[in-house]
Amino acid sequence: MTDIAPLDMSKFKYKTRRRGPLKWLLTTGWRHLLGLVIVVYTIFPILYILSTSLYPNNDINDTTTLFAAISWDNYDALLANEDGSRPFTAWYINTVIIGVLTSIGSVFLSALAAYSFSRLRFKGRRGGLMSLILMQMFPSILGLVAIFSLMSDIGEVFPQLGLNSQLGLVMVYMGGALGGGTYLMYGFFNTVPKEIDEAAKIDGASHARIFFTITLRLVAPVLAVQMLLSYIGVTSDYVLASILLSDPEKLTLATGLQSLINDPYSKDWSMFTAGAILAALPTVILFLFLQKFITSGLTAGATKG
Repeated sequence: MTDIAPLDMSKFKYKTRRRGPLKWLLTTGWRHLLGLVIVVYTIFPILYILSTSLYPNNDINDTTTLFAAISWDNYDALLANEDGSRPFTAWYINTVIIGVLTSIGSVFLSALAAYSFSRLRFKGRRGGLMSLILMQMFPSILGLVAIFSLMSDIGEVFPQLGLNSQLGLVMVYMGGALGGGTYLMYGFFNTVPKEIDEAAKIDGASHARIFFTITLRLVAPVLAVQMLLSYIGVTSDYVLASILLSDPEKLTLATGLQSLINDPYSKDWSMFTAGAILAALPTVILFLFLQKFITSGLTAGATKG
């Protein structure tokens, strides 16, 4: 048996075709440039707000440089509340409680309605779906007078649900849950195979058991998306909260922080932006917590038939 000499790879030369700068720019580079522009466009407002919140003298017109001066005085004064005129901690707690209760209740009601429209067949089903779509064409501001009058009348019988009541504000927010959220969930519920429900019915499961033990687990991604959207909408609302709440200790962050810039002669923009930075933290934390569900919801919605 003869020995085989090792192959000398140095004799083989591989030629790699290099793309010129212009070709790279036309094929791949423009995507990187576009992404860079979007990142800068997104990051700059955040940096500007953060820079303003750290500016000590509240005179933001004196400088055009980001982070020209850094001081934590605005945060200390906002949290200390020495004069008692701005109970920021109370506003913060109120906002989180109202946002969490409203988002959970709204998602639950929307899921019940979406399941009914998706799985049940009843008289008025099509008309109900069309009504949900038509409701989104009218802004909620059109019903402010009616809501104020209704809450005033309810408060005469049940003060805990009337004006200047946080529970009443939660009920008003939940009253608008059967809108876009229901229609969004309805589309996702339709992607769940009905054969699963039929197999469960053969085993003797009722609609309630199927909904709570099977369907809710399969549609968890859209529940997370709707909960996040509901929380953001509630915590950033100013109109309804400013009309229904009047006690300074019961205000939300949106209405409370607005008082810092109401006076045209003494607008405290630095403290306002400091409060805005702190107010955004729960939303960011909630988004990071629900991110895996949101991502799976988007990918599942793209592949289900």
